[in-house]
Amino acid sequence: MTAFFQLLFRFLSVLPLPLLHAFGWALGWLTFLASPRYRRRLFAHARLAGYPRSVALGSVAESGKLVAELPRLWLGRPVHVDWDGVAHVEEAMAHGDGLLYLTPHLGCFEVTAQLVAQRFGERMPITVLYRPARQPWLRELMEARNRPGLHTAPTTLAGVKQLIKALKQHQAVGLLPDQVPPSGQGVWAPFFGRDAYTMTLSARLAQTGGARVVLIWGERLSWGRGYRARVRPFMADGDGQLSSDPQQAARQINQAMESLVKECPTQYLWSYDRYKAPAGLSHAARLDAERAQRT
Repeated sequence: MTAFFQLLFRFLSVLPLPLLHAFGWALGWLTFLASPRYRRRLFAHARLAGYPRSVALGSVAESGKLVAELPRLWLGRPVHVDWDGVAHVEEAMAHGDGLLYLTPHLGCFEVTAQLVAQRFGERMPITVLYRPARQPWLRELMEARNRPGLHTAPTTLAGVKQLIKALKQHQAVGLLPDQVPPSGQGVWAPFFGRDAYTMTLSARLAQTGGARVVLIWGERLSWGRGYRARVRPFMADGDGQLSSDPQQAARQINQAMESLVKECPTQYLWSYDRYKAPAGLSHAARLDAERAQRT
């Protein structure tokens, strides 16, 4: 099975992006129609954020495209990309400190690190945090993402040390701060009006060696035309700095992620279980934490 999936991935990697996105459109809708649980979560999360069902339905095809485009992004030829706000990266790099890129589950978050490495990797390599796949064949393919100027670090203690080392060497680091962390590695903070268990790692990294923080997400262009890297400055309480208090920093980061999602809500992964309690955290502990947040 490992050989079969690897061959399939390599075959898909040579297909044109419009064809892969067409396949992803169908995949997204098949998943939507086949899973009542998926549909409930999708509609509930979009409604919680104040968006109508039309936005949730618009994200269905985008979720499928997210899966279908992976072979091309990992193993295929480079894709077309435009940039919006690249001056914010140049400005941050000019300070000579490390640089922390924060990206939500919005658009093609897989492509952003590649685009940064392609444009800035020679001057400032980037290391991205990722969660290793359980399937051996997929783990091997994920390792193929490493390329000049781009390195990966697993979600382990060794991986976190790798990120800290990169920042201390005035390099760049990228991660998805709206990913639910393991128990004990986060705090409860509002995300679109509901408390979500939010990682504290983002704030800890931002305070490593005076690292600068930049927001980035990869907009998926229509009809498989490529992507647009949208870069935004991180403006926490108007001064661009994260609070040293983990609770307040988590709030600031969640607010920043919300601002990006509002730019293109149909490309946000509303089906992601953002509000789940991490493994090891009891339901009672979660209720206590949420109750404390409201007081």
